[in-house]
Amino acid sequence: MAALASAVVVAGAATGLTAAAGDGERTTARPDTTASPVLEQLPAVPTPSVSPSASVKVSPSPGPTRTVRGSPAPSVSSKRPSRPAAQSDGLYRHPRSQVLDWVGANRDDPRRPLIESRIAAQPAAVWFPAYNPGAVTRQVRDVTAAAAAAGRTPVLVPYAIPDRDCGGASEGGAPGLDAYDAWMEDFAAGLGEGPVIVILEPDAVALSDCLSTGERTDRFASLARAGRTLRAANPLARVYFDGGHSGWHTAAKQAAALRDAGAATSGDGIFTNVSNFHRTADEAAYARRVLAALGGPAGLGAVIDTSRNGNGAPRAGEWCDPAGRALGRTPTTDTGLAGIDAYLWVKLPGESDGCKGSAGSFTPDYAYELATG
Repeated sequence: MAALASAVVVAGAATGLTAAAGDGERTTARPDTTASPVLEQLPAVPTPSVSPSASVKVSPSPGPTRTVRGSPAPSVSSKRPSRPAAQSDGLYRHPRSQVLDWVGANRDDPRRPLIESRIAAQPAAVWFPAYNPGAVTRQVRDVTAAAAAAGRTPVLVPYAIPDRDCGGASEGGAPGLDAYDAWMEDFAAGLGEGPVIVILEPDAVALSDCLSTGERTDRFASLARAGRTLRAANPLARVYFDGGHSGWHTAAKQAAALRDAGAATSGDGIFTNVSNFHRTADEAAYARRVLAALGGPAGLGAVIDTSRNGNGAPRAGEWCDPAGRALGRTPTTDTGLAGIDAYLWVKLPGESDGCKGSAGSFTPDYAYELATG
C-alpha cells in the first residue's frame, strides 16, 4: 500500500502505516493494533511516485506503497446539516503514542526537546486497522469522547477493508465485504455527536487495480455504504475518500474511480498524499483537478497529509525512509486555500518505513532528521 502514516490504533498488536505509489513507491498507510490503552505505531511504507500511491492504542502508520497504474454506488442526497468548521487549533492530539512514550522515557536525550516540540506536540491521526467486531465501537468512542471533552476534532482512520494493500506489507482486513459492512456499522456507532474527520481506508481506491472488475465494483459499493453509514451516524462527521497522490494516477482516472466508489454522494471530499512526500502545492493542485473531474455537490473538499513533505518527494524508487526529507506544514484546518479543508499528519513523522528501523517503529534518529530537515 502507499506510505504508512502514524496513528492511534485500536485492538490487536499495532504497527505503523505507510503508502506509496508507482513502482518503488508506496501510496497509503497501514496499521496494526493492540488491546491496551496505549497508542502504538502502524507499519509505515510510502508508495513510490509514478510519473504521467479492548482500548485504543497508537499504532505505527504505514509506509508508502508502490504506485500501481491504475460500479456506481447508489446515490444519496448530498444535503446535510450545516456544520461549524473545526478551528485551526482544534485538532485532537491523542495522549498516547510511540513518540510521546519515547519523549517520556528519554528526558536527557539531546534530541528530545526538538522531537518533543516539533513532532510529539502535534495532533495526528488515530488508526483502526484491526478487524475486531464487538470491540471497535468502544475503541472509537474512547477517542471521540476524549476529543469532545477537550473541545477538539479527532482524525480517525478506519483501515480494515478486505484484501487490504493488495496482499502487500499491510495486508489484512475483514474476511469479506459483508463482515466489513457490519464492522463499519460498529465503527460508526462510536463516532459520538461532535465534529470528527474520517480518512476512509487509505489505498482502497487508488490501489485497487489488483482486483478483478467484479471485486472492484463490490469494494467500491461497500465504500459508498461506509460513507453513508458514517455520515448517518454523526451528521458532523466529515468523510474523505482515497484520492491517491499527485505522483500516481491521472486526475481523470482517480476521479472516475472515486465516482464509482460514491465519493461525490457519500462523502465530503478526498484525501491525498497519505504517508507520502509530495509537496503541498502539488497536492493541492492535483486535488483540485480530481475534484473538478469528480463533479458532485458544491462543498466537496480535500485534506492533505503534510507530515513528511517539507522537502518534496525523493528520487524515483526511493520510498523507504528516504534521506533529505523534512516535516511539512503542521496540522491545521485553516489552510487559506479554497477547497483544501485541512493539512493533517495522517502518518506520524519518525515512524519508520522499515529501513531506518523496523516498519512502524518510532526511530528517534529518523524523527530528528525530519525535524531538522
